Amino acid sequence: MQLRNSRRVHPDVAAKIPKSFFGVGQRIVQREGVLALYKGLGAVVTGIVPKMAIRFSSFELYKSWLANADTGKVSTMGVFVAGTGAGITEAVAVVTPMDVIKIRLQAQRHSTVDPLDVPKYRNAVHAAFTIIKEEGPMTLYKGVTLTALRQATNQAVNFTFYQEFKRIARQLQGLDELPSYQHLILGGVSGAMGPISNAPIDTIKTRIQKSTSVAGESGWTRFVNVTREIAQKEGYKAFYRGLTPRVLRVAPGQAITFMVYEKVKGWMDVWNSRSQPMHLSNDKYA
Repeated sequence: MQLRNSRRVHPDVAAKIPKSFFGVGQRIVQREGVLALYKGLGAVVTGIVPKMAIRFSSFELYKSWLANADTGKVSTMGVFVAGTGAGITEAVAVVTPMDVIKIRLQAQRHSTVDPLDVPKYRNAVHAAFTIIKEEGPMTLYKGVTLTALRQATNQAVNFTFYQEFKRIARQLQGLDELPSYQHLILGGVSGAMGPISNAPIDTIKTRIQKSTSVAGESGWTRFVNVTREIAQKEGYKAFYRGLTPRVLRVAPGQAITFMVYEKVKGWMDVWNSRSQPMHLSNDKYA
């Protein structure tokens, strides 16, 4: 939906292109097959594990730096800043190259606009190799500033809302720890906040990463040109194109992630509390 540019196709053809989430999905299946819905999956799967590891480890690290020296508690603003830092860290470390490869794979043989007769990239590895060979390794970091801005706002909003929702839920129920299903629900709600807050950033980023590199064109010039083209030729509503599938993708993912994170973190806390006395005992008799 974000890649669609109705100005580049004949008006009669553009009128037949569905604009709804389900309509676009149905057209992809009809024209490209069911497996086309999984384009770019290899890039996502390859990057998801390091992305989540970097996200939560960096968030906990930044949060520890911002904690009150006496009480060890972190303010809401501290959580927001730590989430921002975590988003920037994951964007630079893994998300930007993953997005560039994923979007290139999704854009070829596009069923809604600009279809290519022959796919250029066979898979994620081939796409990465081809991009580096033809356009240089820095092409994998095309749109890194916008990706960092998107991830920063995503995780700042995500972690802040989640922590606040969790605090309120604990107070209302008088619980020290919430059950897993509540972590699932709160994670899903907070996860939906990020895409809603930064949809225009994501659309501009997607258009930039889809295009091939132009010699001598700076990142700022590319950003201005793409933004102006969308606003003037497609209207401001185009900046929010693809918001529904983004929310439907991100919210369930964040729900599961937060539920698993809380469960694993609880197991680790129990393990550490059990191993600590044993460690002290061994030191005593060493």
